[in-house]
Amino acid sequence: MQQVLSRLPRLPRLPVFAGLLAVALLTSGHVGSPDVFFEGQAGPYPLRVILRPPRVIPGRAEINVRVLSPETSVVSGITRVSVQPVVWNAGPEGVPPADTAKAVPGDPSQWSAELWLMRSTSYSVRVEVRGARGTGAILVPVAPVASERLPMPRPLGWILAGLGLFLLAGGLTAIGAAVRESTLPPGEAVDPRRRRRAWLTMLAAAVLLGLVLWGGRAWWRRVDEVYARTLYRPVRFRTEVRSLAHGAAGTERRLILKIDDPDWLGPDSIPLMPDHGKLMHLFLIRAPELDTFAHLHPVPRGRDAFEVALPPALPAGSYSLYADVTHENGFPETWTARVKMPPAGESMAHLSGVPEPSRTLVPDPDDSFRVGAGGSVAAPSGGVSPLGGGYTMTWERSPGAEIAGRDAGLRFRIRGADGQPAELLPYMGMLSHAAIVRDDGQVFIHLHPEGTVSMAAREVFARREVPRAAPAMPDMPDMPGMSHAAPAPDGLLTFPWAFPQPGFYHLWVQVKTGGEVRTGVFAVKVG
Repeated sequence: MQQVLSRLPRLPRLPVFAGLLAVALLTSGHVGSPDVFFEGQAGPYPLRVILRPPRVIPGRAEINVRVLSPETSVVSGITRVSVQPVVWNAGPEGVPPADTAKAVPGDPSQWSAELWLMRSTSYSVRVEVRGARGTGAILVPVAPVASERLPMPRPLGWILAGLGLFLLAGGLTAIGAAVRESTLPPGEAVDPRRRRRAWLTMLAAAVLLGLVLWGGRAWWRRVDEVYARTLYRPVRFRTEVRSLAHGAAGTERRLILKIDDPDWLGPDSIPLMPDHGKLMHLFLIRAPELDTFAHLHPVPRGRDAFEVALPPALPAGSYSLYADVTHENGFPETWTARVKMPPAGESMAHLSGVPEPSRTLVPDPDDSFRVGAGGSVAAPSGGVSPLGGGYTMTWERSPGAEIAGRDAGLRFRIRGADGQPAELLPYMGMLSHAAIVRDDGQVFIHLHPEGTVSMAAREVFARREVPRAAPAMPDMPDMPGMSHAAPAPDGLLTFPWAFPQPGFYHLWVQVKTGGEVRTGVFAVKVG
């Protein structure tokens, strides 16, 4: 985690606070959508967990736990729900006691709590449920980062300054009175010598208190600068598209990501780990048209570069790039950039220091793309997206799904050419991968039926959790268990999520059926 925390701005602090905040909002993991959504099985209890991490560290995270069982007996039989944050590198002695969540009045299926997260690092929150059917637990990874600096409201600042001056004047007055009159016999007048001594003492006290205030201000400024340096900043990298000639086979375009961040190769650098078997999940979305989508998986070239072969069908234009990675401590990141895609056979101007692409690169069999059908806003009923080969995907929108902050109830039903529910096969260990982006690019999410969490991060914490509480975690039978691809009944996929902000959103929902990866495309206006 030191790698992430050491990515500090090297410019004067105060002038760049606004820029830092903008960068944090645009480039942090799950761009513009910091809340964590997760659905899983805690023993006999199906749960949906929504965790809202703080934007200022230390800070309090809000966590809501909902029991999804339709059986009233399951909900009413729950006696205790507890939540416990665990830092990724904490041993048994470093685990704080669990906090008991409170039942939400009027809704026995919901429990809520607040957790203090003290560090910008990778946590897992252990949610444990006890009830008539036994005890179960799940782990929810969360990676809070400091991304805001809370300003002092000007009216409050003036009030506090006035109170401070009042206390200072009162203190000096008390000091002067004590020197002038504390040892004076009753009824005796204050002589000029005592008055002079009192004024000199008050002057000395004023100088001393002024030095104390100056030192306190200097100390606070140092604390503020240290906090400013811990504001999250993503990895700095450059991108380039080059064309390689393959003789009679024509040309091939390669996208290269060159990392230009000294901390990446520093001694505190924390390596990446595979998530769904890939070190990087790269999403390319042509903007502003939003009519072309690609889900690719670059491979590393040394320690500071990645490359991937681009599908020949990708049209030229400007693309938004979103690269999801997970560090070995469970910390997920999303790197963002803009990429200019030249026409097939042409290259961009070469950037200095970018390595030549390898002459041979085996395409990843899980790479996929969709060109076209990206523009129209879905009807209130949700709309139908053709998947090719007669397959269709229908978005079954629930009432109020287009309201920001409300449970969107993302439900998609996939049918075959015969109109019957399609059989869905695992695609990189999941039944579906979805990418959601707002048209201005400030909101991006890589979503799965289990939620927004990185499965690799879950594995990191599951390895630590199994020796401590394996019997309470039947959803992780084989180490992390990670049997993510549970069958989809009637070809139905559900995703726990809520649109974080109003705006126009585009959704690409990927499934594997009929021997192919197929991508449904939808758009919606969120109010």
